[in-house]
Amino acid sequence: MPDIAEKKQLKVLAPGKIAGLELRNRIIRAGCFEGMCPGGSPSDALTDHHREVAAGGTAMTTVAYCSVSFDGRAFGHEIWMREEIVPGLRKLTDAVHLEGAAVNIQLGHCGFFSNKHVIGGRPIGASRKFCTFRYAFAHEMTEEEINRVKEDFGKAAALAIKAGFDAVEIHSGHGYLLSQFLSPYTNLRQDSYGGSLENRMRFPASVIKHVRETVGPDFPILVKMNLSDGFKGGLELDEAVEVAKLYEAEGASALVLSGGFTAKTPFYMMRGRIPLKEWLQGPKSIVEKTGLRLFSGLFLQTYPFEEMFFLEESRKVRDAVSIPVVLIGGICSIDNMEKAMQEGFEFVELGRALIRDPDLVRRMERGDWEASNCDHCNRCVAEMENGGVWCVSKVKGQYQDKK
Repeated sequence: MPDIAEKKQLKVLAPGKIAGLELRNRIIRAGCFEGMCPGGSPSDALTDHHREVAAGGTAMTTVAYCSVSFDGRAFGHEIWMREEIVPGLRKLTDAVHLEGAAVNIQLGHCGFFSNKHVIGGRPIGASRKFCTFRYAFAHEMTEEEINRVKEDFGKAAALAIKAGFDAVEIHSGHGYLLSQFLSPYTNLRQDSYGGSLENRMRFPASVIKHVRETVGPDFPILVKMNLSDGFKGGLELDEAVEVAKLYEAEGASALVLSGGFTAKTPFYMMRGRIPLKEWLQGPKSIVEKTGLRLFSGLFLQTYPFEEMFFLEESRKVRDAVSIPVVLIGGICSIDNMEKAMQEGFEFVELGRALIRDPDLVRRMERGDWEASNCDHCNRCVAEMENGGVWCVSKVKGQYQDKK
């Protein structure tokens, strides 16, 4: 392990910049659903969760899965942006800022995998499509609905600024609504929003452009996007490169490169064990539990964990754009981080490693952290529905036991 003097020279610990935002290092807490927003509102637990990450030295933490619309939610305890929650969000951003970190909020819409029981109606999507994840059909969005959701993204970004956030991250990956328009699997439209890649990019690109017009020229807009959907018939890498170039042209400040489709290949974006047993123990209806037992094989494929598993694909996007590119996926050691820096990626995003070790940056600075002990069991994913994400594998006595 490098000594402390050597660690202070690590590029990943050097300051970085996204648009007009200066960050104290190049490590960002990835947007991972926390499950800490009962009734769609931020809780003290959510504030504490992100304050802990900030206190641990991370440059910026990301509040995740904030729906821009009431009808864009997958869970009842998923946050959705509206004026009344701004004071609660301001409490969170103030707490993070007091620890010297920046705070970002991930804005999205679940589209065809929105939960009909949560939103009180039929989900909307790029096309009429059955979602095996929700056992429901979505209806094809009208032009009026497309414009309404675009406006919702702009309004949500404006409220984020009012709440004290330093950046927004537009979710255009993982099978969320914008990703559903990009993917040939979910976009079966015959109008100007479907068919060719140019048409499929039309709505997502208009959202990025509208948010840029809303927040002004210098405010950081990160865009999370897929390198590929992870299955035949979905978005592929060559198309993703074109999407990335258009997003840069429409005002994106940085790109976060991921992959996978929540309703079809959800563990493509994480890799490792599938926590089916723990998922079944969560607060689900009998129908949902029966469906998981019978049909989980349709959308819960296993992908062996590898370090830096998106690196090779991410290189193609890195070479195609001039804005900062954030590497995500299996970044779990100092060696991984420094390799990303050497490869020309400006930042890295960590999810499970920071759930396991929220103070890893401070430990890196002290010289007593080299690699995460995360075993990629993914039980933290199941805990998102069980009162809030935490590392189930932490050794009792050495770490706080939250159960």
